[in-house]
Amino acid sequence: MSGETKKNIKNIFALSIPIIIENILQTLLGTTDTYFAGKISDEAIIGIGVTNLIMNILISFFTAITVGTIAVIARSYGRKNLDGVNSSIIHSIILGTILGIIVGAVCLVFRRPILLLSGADADSIPYAMPYYLIVSVPCVILCLQLILSSCLRAIEDTKIPMYVTGASNIIKILMSVLFMKLGMGVFGLGLSTTLSRLLGMAALFFFLKNHKRIKKLSFCVLAKKEFSTILRVGIPAGAEKLIMRIGQLIYNSMVIHLGAAAYVAHNIAGNLESYSFTPAMGFGLAVCTMVGVSLGENNLLQAKEQTNLAYYISAVVMLVIGVVFFVFAPQLAALFTSTNEVQLNVIMILRIIAFVQPFSALVQIMTSALQGAGDSKYPMYLTFFGIWGIRDGIGFLLAIHFGLGLRGVWYAYVTDLVIRGILLLLRFKKGKWQEINI
Repeated sequence: MSGETKKNIKNIFALSIPIIIENILQTLLGTTDTYFAGKISDEAIIGIGVTNLIMNILISFFTAITVGTIAVIARSYGRKNLDGVNSSIIHSIILGTILGIIVGAVCLVFRRPILLLSGADADSIPYAMPYYLIVSVPCVILCLQLILSSCLRAIEDTKIPMYVTGASNIIKILMSVLFMKLGMGVFGLGLSTTLSRLLGMAALFFFLKNHKRIKKLSFCVLAKKEFSTILRVGIPAGAEKLIMRIGQLIYNSMVIHLGAAAYVAHNIAGNLESYSFTPAMGFGLAVCTMVGVSLGENNLLQAKEQTNLAYYISAVVMLVIGVVFFVFAPQLAALFTSTNEVQLNVIMILRIIAFVQPFSALVQIMTSALQGAGDSKYPMYLTFFGIWGIRDGIGFLLAIHFGLGLRGVWYAYVTDLVIRGILLLLRFKKGKWQEINI
C-alpha cells in the first residue's frame, strides 16, 4: 500500500466517521419518536410515520441547495479561494431561508390534503396532524440546519456538525421524556424535535461564522450568477431526492393497502434499515466533499482513488450490518412491537435487505461522487427509472398482481438497488464527470 493510499484512507475515515455518527444520531431522533409513539398506539406510529415521509420530501427540496453548496464551496476551498467560500455560504443561507419559508407556508395551507395524499386515514389523522404542524410548518429551521452542516462539510470539517447533532439529540430525548410525562402526546414529540433543531441551527451558525478555516463570515454583494451556479448543480440532486420521496409515497400507499400490520412492520423495518444505510451515507457525503476539493486542486487521480476506497470500506461495513440484520432479526423486531404478525413481517424484511447491503453502498457512494463533481443529472434520471419503474411498477405487480404482499414490495426494492448500483458504477468509470466545470 502506497503512502498516498494510506493518506487517502486516513482522510476518508477522518471525514466520514463524524458524519456516520451524526447520521446515526439523526436517525435516532426518528426512532425515538417511533418508540414513544408505540407507547400510545399503533395509529400514533402510523401518524408519525406519515409525517416523516412528508418531511423526507421537504428535505428533497432542501437538497437542491445543500448538494449545490457542497460542490461549489468545495471547489473554491480546494483552490484556496476563501472569498469564494464566503460568498457561496452567504448565497446558500439566503436561498435556504427563502425556500424554507415558502415550503412551510405551503405545508400550513394544504395540511389536510397533504396528509391524506401521504396515506393518513381517519384513524391516524388525529395523531398525525399535531405532530405534522409543529414539525413541518417551521421547516425553515431544518433547511438552514442542513445547509449550515453542508457548509462545514465542504471545508472538510465534519466534527462540528457531529457534536451539534449529538447535543441536539440529548436535548431532544430529554424533552420528549418530559413532554410525554406531561401528557402532551404526539404534539410533545414534535415540539421536542423542532426545539432541538432550532438550538442546533443556532449553534451551527455560531461555529461557522467564527471558523478558523475561512475568513470571518461576512455579508457580500449578491450575484445572480452565484445563485444560479448553486441551483444548477443542486436542482438535479434535489429532483432526484424528490423523485425518490414521491415514489416512496406511492410505495407507502401501496403498503398501507396491504393492511395495518403490514404497514407497521414496513415502518419499523424502514427505521432499522435506515441505520444500515447510515455508514454508506456518511462515506458518500465525505466522498462528495473530497471529489469537489480534489477537482478544485486539479487532482483527478486522487478523486478516483478516494471514491474507490470509500466504496470498498463502506461495502465491508455494510456486509457486517447485513449479517447482524439476518442473525438478530427476531430480537430487533421484538424491540418495537409485541404483535406476532408484525414481528414476523419485520423479520422477513430484515433478512431480505441483509443480502443487498453492498449494492446500497454502491448507489450511495457513486451518486455522491458524481454530485460532488457536478454530474448530478445522471443520478436523477436513474432514480426516476429505479423508483418509479422498479420499486413502484414492479413492486405493484409482485405485491398485488402476483399476491406476494409485503415480500413483493421489498423484492422490488432489492432489484432497484442492484440495477442502479451497477449503472452508476459504469457512469463513474466512463469519466464524463471529469469534464464538468463549476
